[in-house]
Amino acid sequence: MPILFWLRSPKTTRARYFDTSKGEKMKRTKNVLAMLLAIALVLCSCGGGNTADTGPIKIGVNYELSGAVASYGIDSVRGIQMAIDEINAAGGIKGRTVELVIYDNTSEPAEATSLAAKLMEQDNVVACLGPATSGSFKATIPSAQSNKVPVISASATADKEVTVDANGNVNEYVFRICFTDSFQGVTMANFSANTLNAQNAVIFMDSASDYAKGLAESYRATFEALGGNIVAEEAYVAGDTDFRAVLTKIKATNPEVMFIPGYYEEAGLIIAQAREQGIDIPILGADGFDSPTLADLAGKEALTDVFFSNHYSSLDESQSVQDFIAAFKAANNDVAPNAFEALGYDLGNFIADCVSRAATIDGEGVKNAIAETTNFVGVTGSFSIGADHNPVKAVVVIELNNGEQVGAQRVEVSQ
Repeated sequence: MPILFWLRSPKTTRARYFDTSKGEKMKRTKNVLAMLLAIALVLCSCGGGNTADTGPIKIGVNYELSGAVASYGIDSVRGIQMAIDEINAAGGIKGRTVELVIYDNTSEPAEATSLAAKLMEQDNVVACLGPATSGSFKATIPSAQSNKVPVISASATADKEVTVDANGNVNEYVFRICFTDSFQGVTMANFSANTLNAQNAVIFMDSASDYAKGLAESYRATFEALGGNIVAEEAYVAGDTDFRAVLTKIKATNPEVMFIPGYYEEAGLIIAQAREQGIDIPILGADGFDSPTLADLAGKEALTDVFFSNHYSSLDESQSVQDFIAAFKAANNDVAPNAFEALGYDLGNFIADCVSRAATIDGEGVKNAIAETTNFVGVTGSFSIGADHNPVKAVVVIELNNGEQVGAQRVEVSQ
């Protein structure tokens, strides 16, 4: 029985039919099918911006742009965008522009998971930047591992199950360019004992946060190893707003310093209420303090004798930092950048540097280039990527007086 093939030319509505019962027509049919296969291959090669040598290089951006910790995400993305805009203005990477595919995970780990899968499986990005917080960043790891697309965070500082899994194995496609919580905890414990000469400390932590737990654990262990005493350890839950009863208990223990491992939303209120109760001792924290909202919640007067560990300070006098600050202020109505904006800027430049060095511009090639990074110079410090996919870099301790940064020192502590 003859088989009829119907073909429509893209330039005309005329249809043509070929009868395979005749030898010559069969030959013509084979030629047409070969032609169709060739056209299909050409069309496939033109799809997906990352596979074409002249198309844009797509980078995923999965950040908290709304929700509980939107301040971190918005600031991080502002820094990332600034870096990529500069790179594209200078000609892009190997003559190709960089295209950021930006999504808001609403500060929810479940949404971060969904968006990571979408970026990798539908948007075909070669790498994903973010999220900012450890819990949401961890939620993207399964997608990275299964799709073989690297994820990199500039601020996910949790110690456990980030770049290394629960069994001690390095997650092949997971990286960060920030130091860990334990490193911050160790640094602030040393600062308490050696710089502030404190003997008695209290810890007031967010009991539901992995970030806070990691900081508290390392602070406690280091401070006690240095001969100090933890005279009280109290807890709150994210979303709490009235801490007065607990602060009354804390005041009765006569601590010399109070360490608050947590985020700015609760820390600002705790500091304000502590000062109201006459708790005028030094208050210490970590990079979760770094948000303009901290001063809004605490009031500038309360933010005196407050110290926190961070990745960057505008007081750094190095030329690269001052050039970054000047460029940022010029583009943002003379507002100076904070640490999350600086980290985002470093992350944007870092991924561009890795893509430029990658043997192939795809997930595998970019992952290999990230792992091979040595002596990357950023505004938050210079670093190399270690075997555990963490950076080797220093931490900055910042002092606040009336809500303003009045001092900063870069501290080298073994991680």
